[in-house]
Amino acid sequence: MSMQSTLVMTIIGPDRPGLVEQLAALVADHGGNWLESRMAHLGGQFAGILRIQLPGEQQERLLRALGQIENQGLSLTAHPDAVPAVPAERPRARLEIVGQDRPGIVRQIAAVLAGRGINVEELHTQCESAAMSGETLFRALADLAIPPGCDLPGLRRELEQIAGDLMVECNLALPSQE
Repeated sequence: MSMQSTLVMTIIGPDRPGLVEQLAALVADHGGNWLESRMAHLGGQFAGILRIQLPGEQQERLLRALGQIENQGLSLTAHPDAVPAVPAERPRARLEIVGQDRPGIVRQIAAVLAGRGINVEELHTQCESAAMSGETLFRALADLAIPPGCDLPGLRRELEQIAGDLMVECNLALPSQE
């Protein structure tokens, strides 16, 4: 049995039908398994990140084949997936932010989280037109990993202060504890 290799890849470029199928076919043609991905159409561009596993001896061949995709106007990077030490189970939280769009919302909220050693594991943001006023509404949903010993009441107070300053609603949900 051959040694398995795991890669994390990013791809960005003009969106077009069949792009995901082309990527999936290349992975499968090299004996690979598509493990997980996040992909989106943003501003006319296709942007994605994916993690695959494949036989180690196929890695260089796949990377050369992916170079053909770059010749079609796409930018692609691939990095070996470093196998981290098994992390201690960390409490998870979900943060939802909604309010009138303005510059700096993500920066200020992210600074609070980073200051407390909280890892943003997934972040989804979007702007949309508010139903009644037509103003631009900002929405964010973040999945967070909370470090041991984090002062949760202090975190809530700090988020409430920032939310007040930014005039946004901030809801922190801790499904596994509190």
